[in-house]
Amino acid sequence: MNTFLSLGHPYPLGATVQDGGVNFSLFSRHAERVELLLFDADDSAQPSRVVEFDPVQHHTYYYWHVFVPGIGAGQRYGYRVYGPRVPVPGTRFDPSKVLLDPYSRAVVIPPNYHPKWAAQPGDNTATAMKSVVVDPSGYDWEGDFPLRLPAARSIVYEMHLSGFTKHPNSGVSPQTRGTYAGLIEKIPYLQDLGITAVELMPIFAFDRWACPEGLVNYWGYQPVSFFAPHPAYSSRQDPLGAIDEFRDLVKALHRAGIEVILDVVFNHTAEGGEGGPTLCFRGIDNPTYYILEADGERYANYSGCGNTLNANHPIVRRMIVDSLRYWVQEMHVDGFRFDLASILSRDSSGHVLPNPPVIWDIESDPVLAGTKLIAEAWDAAGLYQVGTFVGDAWKEWNGRFRDDVRSFWKGDPGAVRRFADRFLGSPAVFGHEHREAEQSVNFVTCHDGFTLNDLVSYNHKHNEANGEDNRDGCNDNRSWNHGVEGPTDDPEIETLRNRQVKNFLTTTVLAIGLPMLSMGDEVRRTQHGNNNAYCHDAEWNWFDWSLVQKHADVHRFVKLLLTRRVMRSVEPEQRRLSLMELLQRANKSWHGVKLHQPDWSDHSHSIALRTEIRAQELVTYLIFNSYWERLDFELPNEAGEQWHRWIDTSLPSPNDIVDWEEAPLVSGTHYAVGPRSVVVLWSKLV
Repeated sequence: MNTFLSLGHPYPLGATVQDGGVNFSLFSRHAERVELLLFDADDSAQPSRVVEFDPVQHHTYYYWHVFVPGIGAGQRYGYRVYGPRVPVPGTRFDPSKVLLDPYSRAVVIPPNYHPKWAAQPGDNTATAMKSVVVDPSGYDWEGDFPLRLPAARSIVYEMHLSGFTKHPNSGVSPQTRGTYAGLIEKIPYLQDLGITAVELMPIFAFDRWACPEGLVNYWGYQPVSFFAPHPAYSSRQDPLGAIDEFRDLVKALHRAGIEVILDVVFNHTAEGGEGGPTLCFRGIDNPTYYILEADGERYANYSGCGNTLNANHPIVRRMIVDSLRYWVQEMHVDGFRFDLASILSRDSSGHVLPNPPVIWDIESDPVLAGTKLIAEAWDAAGLYQVGTFVGDAWKEWNGRFRDDVRSFWKGDPGAVRRFADRFLGSPAVFGHEHREAEQSVNFVTCHDGFTLNDLVSYNHKHNEANGEDNRDGCNDNRSWNHGVEGPTDDPEIETLRNRQVKNFLTTTVLAIGLPMLSMGDEVRRTQHGNNNAYCHDAEWNWFDWSLVQKHADVHRFVKLLLTRRVMRSVEPEQRRLSLMELLQRANKSWHGVKLHQPDWSDHSHSIALRTEIRAQELVTYLIFNSYWERLDFELPNEAGEQWHRWIDTSLPSPNDIVDWEEAPLVSGTHYAVGPRSVVVLWSKLV
């Protein structure tokens, strides 16, 4: 076998399979010496081979590169990088640590891995994560491609990939519970529910142990690689299994008409702060990859996780775009939700840029054209950019929708006017940008916070199991337990909670914008009052499939609700209109208990909306009553409407929602709207 090393090439970065071997390329501006380590097993205590880069021949600009013949896909490898370990300028080289390749397409995690071995002095070879050479070619996509569904007809379901099928009662085969393959088995459930896109919580390879001692990182917001799928989510044991199994999942979801959106974390890594482990970026080129304080000794912490990625550095910008391109081109994903996306607006000093290069790089990249881009437009340091996030194509999680809709249904004073604005796409927030209505991603719950069941069952968070004396998690929940903290056998309280769940779901799905539901809300999944359940990989934090039967009425309600959501989408020619144009052209009017007399005062708790869509020859009348007593609403008769009752959440199932075409006729000039309920009536234009 020819073992002659050639010079290799600086491009492409990472490990690239070529004829006869593999090209390796690594960026490090400040390194003085680099070694490539080849391993035979995940937990090898010593490399089977060490390839030292000649600092002249294997070094172009700041790129270290070499071609190694005789190896191919499946080869485990890592780096040792030598350089000045002087904290003041920000360098933190530690050649005793085996480092991951920032461009790793696959990662293996030894069974005895723990970040403490990478945080303390000494060699960590046997316990270090290793990169794996990947050849992305050869997979049979069978004609698959990203779906590019219009946002106006999208219903997003945020979910934890593993937790969705990990429960023993999931019905998924034991070998595939909690895996990419396990989710494939549950696609018919999503399809039947009416979901058009799954938003997967982080599936980038992450550090399971990056959390308080004795707990685990369940959510996955501690990435160690931006290119590799998390290996523990694969039912296969081989180092390349996760890649094809994830592709199988994407292909199967696309066949079911469901898009795949990835929750991506480009704001920090699992390496944490000053005392954190040296896994990859810290040991390769610390001041390039991270935002440092002025002295270079400490990490800026805009993420709340100990470090902040230096996203607008040219090298990091390229890595982020390369990562997104890889997931679109090689993995066929349809979109991305950017965790703490406002960090992408910060420069290397932490200052907010008016036109952040990385955001425009992402938006203007031709490979990403048509890909859904969703921003969580805030960060952990107080920067809040909902309605002001830079870019022309970005959609934004609307935290104000969440807060104001919660306040309205809780019965808080002064909430009606804000609720009305949020229901119409939040023009007070987004209208100045003259964008499409779907710029607003509307949600009431997400992974971070109470589940919908817990929102109506607890007045206070109950995070004692997190080990921080209940100090963690958000305190501003705008929740209401309706009389008893936690579970209850009181039928009156339980009926009211059930109704409120349906009120929240109806508001979210029918409001103008892009609706997002959280996993299990359609069956009242509970976390027992924990509003920050990131560190619990346990049955109580998984999807409990017995709830589908227990709360069959809510599940049925959501199915019928989502069926009509597509119908409420505007016509194709209207879909191209901006939000303000859409609102200006729609024939709409607000009312109170009396027609044309909406009550916008602080003590008001109800509002009604008449919409007329001539293109569909349809009139709807939506009545929202968060008051604690029944209210009689006068019904419009402007065009000789004959009203049919589609939804009335005060009625028991199956009358709370009916098939659209079977909606019963409403007689009389008034409709009695029950306390804390939504009513939706429709009529054909005559």
